[in-house]
Amino acid sequence: MEDSLPSAAGSRRRSFRRLKLVLFAVNALILIGLVIAAYGLDLLDGSELDTIDARFEIRGDRGAPADVVVVEIDDVSFDELDQAWPFPRSLHAEAIDRLRSAGARVIAYDIQFTEPTKPAEDNALISAVDRADGVVLATTEVGQGGQTNVFGGDQVLRETGARAGNSNYVNDSDGVIRRQPYAVEGLESFAVVAAEEFGGRRLPVREGFEWIDFRGPPGTVESVPFSRLVAGRTPPDFFRDKVVVIGATAPSLQDVHPTAVGGDTPMSGPEIQANAIATVLDDFPLQSAPGALNVALIVLLGLVGPGIAIALGPIRAAICGALLAALYAVAVQLAFNGGLIVSFLYPLASLVIGVVGALAIGLVLGAFERERVRDVFSRFVPEPVVDDVLKNVDKNLRLGGERELVTVLFSDVRGFTGFSETRSPETVIEVLNRYLTSMTDVILKHGGTLVTFMGDGIMAVFGAPIPTDDHADRALAAAREMAGPALDRFNDWLRSAGHGEGFRIGIGLNSGAVMAGNVGSERRLEYTVIGDTTNTASRIEGMTKGTPHTIYLSESTRLMLVGPHPDLEHVDELEIRGRRAKVVIWTTSADGTAPATGARRDSARRV
Repeated sequence: MEDSLPSAAGSRRRSFRRLKLVLFAVNALILIGLVIAAYGLDLLDGSELDTIDARFEIRGDRGAPADVVVVEIDDVSFDELDQAWPFPRSLHAEAIDRLRSAGARVIAYDIQFTEPTKPAEDNALISAVDRADGVVLATTEVGQGGQTNVFGGDQVLRETGARAGNSNYVNDSDGVIRRQPYAVEGLESFAVVAAEEFGGRRLPVREGFEWIDFRGPPGTVESVPFSRLVAGRTPPDFFRDKVVVIGATAPSLQDVHPTAVGGDTPMSGPEIQANAIATVLDDFPLQSAPGALNVALIVLLGLVGPGIAIALGPIRAAICGALLAALYAVAVQLAFNGGLIVSFLYPLASLVIGVVGALAIGLVLGAFERERVRDVFSRFVPEPVVDDVLKNVDKNLRLGGERELVTVLFSDVRGFTGFSETRSPETVIEVLNRYLTSMTDVILKHGGTLVTFMGDGIMAVFGAPIPTDDHADRALAAAREMAGPALDRFNDWLRSAGHGEGFRIGIGLNSGAVMAGNVGSERRLEYTVIGDTTNTASRIEGMTKGTPHTIYLSESTRLMLVGPHPDLEHVDELEIRGRRAKVVIWTTSADGTAPATGARRDSARRV
């Protein structure tokens, strides 16, 4: 085959592969760059925070902290105490005395005492704080250098041995509380101060915000109503050696907030503080992954799609990408369970758009390549069967070897060598191309497959690569048209162009079993049919030389004809080089006026 499926040639495939590599690489770098830019600009941070809430939910309830409990100023307390808010400070003093007697190590009061009330009430509270150890008082009003106005100023606090902590929360962009500051406006946070009092030492200074490791949804931290604490109706040892957070939990007091846990159920301020204190006591177990790690994950996952697409193809890349996304989600959750908060959406986005981009490029290039190959195949096989042929080729566009029952056609131009010796090369090529195009059109029209050109000779096969039952009929019909109308049209053109009076051709047909498939080297492949059937067809075509006949067909071809062909005439049993047995040869009655030399007509053998 002069044009031997160039799409399968090694150099062409290597060029196409290089193009794919370049496109995949450029696409991956552009998309990864866009994701890194989005990461740097925090474009997906709102959604990223939502994934952290989901990680808390998947991790589940870890149970109440062992060292922190809450005393709730709730609706039960209002009902039992029959007091209006704010409660008299002497009532808070009584609560502190109760906690001191119950062995509480730290009394963390999440209520602000910054404004004076009745002197007797204020003095009662200050005296109770003075009697107790480890009292931490909340404030949201902080002056320069961390100064507070609790009990009228820091001097009173120092005299009582109490400490103040900033109880302001950190609300993310969606209003949800997920983190706590180490210090606000120069004053350590309420949770940090309480944890320091519990441990009896100052903690290393930390910058920025820390994740609150919520133990579970609202209500996870153990608690008792404030009224029952004051009445002495609490479980024995409930407060011993613990941090006790006292604060307002009644919804009417509006100290409830959305958090990373509990979904739409808000959590009371005191319970948020209790979770924050437990987080500090556990040495901040949740930490954000370094930015470099997140960027590395963005790059790594962004390269996966193109990498897999190059190695396995775009469809497998999509499947592997989906599996990898699921594995990454599991890995992110396991990392969270282990205390590391890794970015989820940005690397996942890099993976997804990398896979989608690779899939798009792969499919587009594949479509172009498939169409190009289809165009190439359509030059050798009939257009209606091209799609069927492509279904049977491998990734290197090879048609695997198959044993097929076919009819092989050989044709040759008589006297073309002498013609070419007396004409210019340009004329010879023009005439030859005109002839080969005309005959190829006839072969393809009748469902044949063009196997190869041999100068002015043609080899074609009918019944492969797509098997057909009427391959012999198709081959004979093509031979009739080639020797008749097609040759007449060509000779008319030849004469009108002043290139001579025209040519005669010889055609040989033989039917039988062959091995059909692509053969050749890495750099050049040809579709061919191999076997005695092919060799005999070539010999039969050569036997037409020196006879008035244009078409010779073997007995095997005649016997495989499906339709009626009453014009076939028996020629003779002729010896063929390379075969021991003679071959019965037939021709068409309209093909010539006399049988070949030495041949006899046998009307009894006519079909």
